[in-house]
Amino acid sequence: MNSSNSVFARYWTYLTALLALRTPVRGQFVFGVEMGRVIRSQRKGAGGVFKAHTKHRKGAARLRPNDFAERHGYIRGVVKEIIHDPGRGAPLAKVSFRDVYSYKLIKQTFIAAEGLHTGQFVYCGKKAKLQIGNILPIGAMPEGTVVCNLEEKCGDRGRLARASGNYATVVAHNPDTKRTRVKLPSGAKKVLPSTCRAMVGLVAGGGRVDKPILKAGRAYHKYKAKRHCWPTVRGVAMNPVEHPHGGGNHQHIGKPSTIRRDASHGRKVGLIAARRTGRIRGTRTITSKSDKE
Repeated sequence: MNSSNSVFARYWTYLTALLALRTPVRGQFVFGVEMGRVIRSQRKGAGGVFKAHTKHRKGAARLRPNDFAERHGYIRGVVKEIIHDPGRGAPLAKVSFRDVYSYKLIKQTFIAAEGLHTGQFVYCGKKAKLQIGNILPIGAMPEGTVVCNLEEKCGDRGRLARASGNYATVVAHNPDTKRTRVKLPSGAKKVLPSTCRAMVGLVAGGGRVDKPILKAGRAYHKYKAKRHCWPTVRGVAMNPVEHPHGGGNHQHIGKPSTIRRDASHGRKVGLIAARRTGRIRGTRTITSKSDKE
């Protein structure tokens, strides 16, 4: 009887040790390999139920195709209406053009510049006038012109300075290389081909972020249109099964918030591969030799 109990005890010890090495990995078991847990952010992005928040979107807001009329002259359109696009801060303008080949009315959706109104004529092309809402190549604009919806490559129909209140500034032209230097909303300078087009003026809707949200209902509808996760729950407020920072008798991380770059996906939260942490203290600035003299 004693021998049978000892055999069972040894078997039970071996079994518990074996089970401790078994780690579930998406329905499978790996022996001796420590894998990160599948946290909430991974479960959320793994597929399954998906809801696209694009039902009431008004379509892509782009410039006209760069056709023969724009390259050699201009084409005139009229602003039919100013509309709101859910999930976008800037208003849109529906502009009606007469097709130069079929003479049919074609509506284009532009990002509205500040000051654009219904019934206004919009001219697009190389020989268009320099006024708010018109679309010209940046090489045909004088230095210091404020533009928006700027092309990064010729014919891409607008890529830069498209958010509400944003604008770019034409800094300088180089006739030899046919390149133009512009200042982007971030403050960075960028050299673009002079044939890239842009809309004169700045994007409407400036000051949108200055208005306080004040209540949770407005934030709910704002992020519902954008498909952002709101409200954002802190990791220390979760359970251990949901986040590596969760759990404990009080809300604390309990380990360094920095994590190496090659960590497993379930552990990769917090300050990932941070070079430094904490507040940046001090007001020391780097001065050049000319400033010292």
